[in-house]
Amino acid sequence: MKTLKCIIADDEPIARDIVENYIAEIPYLKLSASCKNAFEVLDVLQKEPVDILFLDINMPKLSGLSMLRTLQHKPEVIVTTAYPEYAIEGFELSVTDYLLKPFSLERFLQAVMKVKKNFISEPQPQNSQEIGDKFIFVKSDKKLIKIVIEAISHIEAYGNYVKIHTQEMILTAQTLTDILETLPPQFLRIHKSFAINFNHLKLIDANQAVMKTNEKLPIGKSYKKQLLKKTL
Repeated sequence: MKTLKCIIADDEPIARDIVENYIAEIPYLKLSASCKNAFEVLDVLQKEPVDILFLDINMPKLSGLSMLRTLQHKPEVIVTTAYPEYAIEGFELSVTDYLLKPFSLERFLQAVMKVKKNFISEPQPQNSQEIGDKFIFVKSDKKLIKIVIEAISHIEAYGNYVKIHTQEMILTAQTLTDILETLPPQFLRIHKSFAINFNHLKLIDANQAVMKTNEKLPIGKSYKKQLLKKTL
């Protein structure tokens, strides 16, 4: 199970402390930031991908739900609020769960488990020798998409997201490093922004990797030696 990165958004220090303590109790959660208003959240989301947003609604200047409407790519959202009347509006914005303050660690964990299910990949057969039989699931636009590993040509860092290139392009909120940890050794990082499936490599032309689709990808100086070793 991958570590799920979290942000807290709440203008009340005590409320933030409670959620921070709950996060600390769950091994696979990691707190990335604790924010006192929506603008701090937006700043964090521009800098790094996050898996879960624990979001208060009634915050100064910009409410939690108003901020949520501005996001093009949303993390999983768990609302934490003292106002039950916003529940319908929250679920219309595809929030994962709606926690009414004060909530217990048990209720908090139930909400987190709903998120966790969306990040669990289907188990791989242990006795399979064919990489073509294996696949991963990635979350994209609130959907879990099954991708056959061998169909992946290359992966491209794209801000707080990565583009997974198969016959189509799939955008998911992960870092290049995180997604490479889920893939077999045939996937090599060749640049700070690119990793390739070595089985899809056609040739190396100076500082470019030419894929079987004839797409040319840059090879970074610090990665070239590792790539050349793979060709020997």
